Amino acid sequence: MTISNELFNRAKKVLPGGVNSPVRAFGAVGGTPPFILSAKGCYLMDADGNQYVDYIGSWGPMILGHAHEDVVDALEETIGNGTSFGAPSPLEVELAEEITNRVPSVEMIRFVNSGTEATMSAIRLARAATGRDTIIKFSGCYHGHADSFLIQAGSGVATFGLPNSPGVTEGAAKDTRVAEFNNIDSVRQHFEAEPESIAAVIIEPVAGNMGVVPPQDGFLRDVKTICEENGALLIFDEVMTGFRVHPGGAQELYGVTPDLTTFGKIIGGGLPVGAYGGKRVLMEMIAPVGAVYQAGTLSGNPLAMAAGLATIRELDEKLYDHLETVSATLETGLRDLASRIGIDVILNRVGSMLTLFFTDKPVTCFADAQKANHKKFARFFQEMLSGGIHLPPSGYEAWFLSAAHGEDEIARTLEVAEKVFDRLG
Repeated sequence: MTISNELFNRAKKVLPGGVNSPVRAFGAVGGTPPFILSAKGCYLMDADGNQYVDYIGSWGPMILGHAHEDVVDALEETIGNGTSFGAPSPLEVELAEEITNRVPSVEMIRFVNSGTEATMSAIRLARAATGRDTIIKFSGCYHGHADSFLIQAGSGVATFGLPNSPGVTEGAAKDTRVAEFNNIDSVRQHFEAEPESIAAVIIEPVAGNMGVVPPQDGFLRDVKTICEENGALLIFDEVMTGFRVHPGGAQELYGVTPDLTTFGKIIGGGLPVGAYGGKRVLMEMIAPVGAVYQAGTLSGNPLAMAAGLATIRELDEKLYDHLETVSATLETGLRDLASRIGIDVILNRVGSMLTLFFTDKPVTCFADAQKANHKKFARFFQEMLSGGIHLPPSGYEAWFLSAAHGEDEIARTLEVAEKVFDRLG
């Protein structure tokens, strides 16, 4: 028995499913998850001494790679001054200034401790600002595990076949409407049915929780127009895409300005963090300036702020050029291999986020993603893992590349993929 097997058996006695987040349990792909001891650059080392090229990157935040020298230095410098104050600190001001300078739609920002906290707070603010109760989300988009979001959600909910969650009350669910990603008519129909009830539309501008699904031309712009025409707010959930697909996020990439934006992942440099921000007139509705209450003892934690600052300050044009080069090389290489061997795959990519779907049909929404061959993906995943390639353990998740991925890692990945495709063919 491997050390990871032993650890997983121990974990299942004290942690639900042996994990602290469902998709880590390998429920969609089978087998035992490797227990990771260390990470450096784009490599992981597990408890059994196996090394992997990592395409999870802690689910997105490790855009510089694991244990980046500047991030580690910032944490070492900060930790000696204390880990939490429960009071304002200079670091949270500096990080807020960095984000508001880089994302024009964000005039003010409030730090929280997770993406879930950010999205639920943004929804509360939208409801207060509009005096309305109903929100629209999109099937397959995941905005954290707050009650109102666990309706036709993606990510781990999709992986485990749980379109809704026990424990979510009818009262919480009744104010959520679900539209189809890339189908503007499905959005318009909700507004036509309830023109004065909808407070906000919340959307991942690039879906990353049904696998990577980019918006079709004009879709985000049309959603924005419908919101403006009906007095609703537009919320971009950029927990994944913020600072990853573009220096100014997906909103800058596609030229669509939301009213509110949620962040996470990269702005904490790998530490737990979230944030929501937007127009000053909206953000000044939040306590203590306004009446919308939201608080958190560890919000603006100095360690997360330091790691986030160190990360964001490394994000320059050269880095994004490198990410585009290695990501495009991987995408093209996988597509060419599959075509030569005769395996039907669709590769969706935006910047350094991509997903490989085992299907011959375009994937533009959650229903398309569900039709992909997820059993074939599970076999692909396991054989890639055996070859030292660490992929997300679900066909509904995004792969993430980092600045630490280079020609050697891409070549190694493609070499393993070629052997796996041969066996699958």
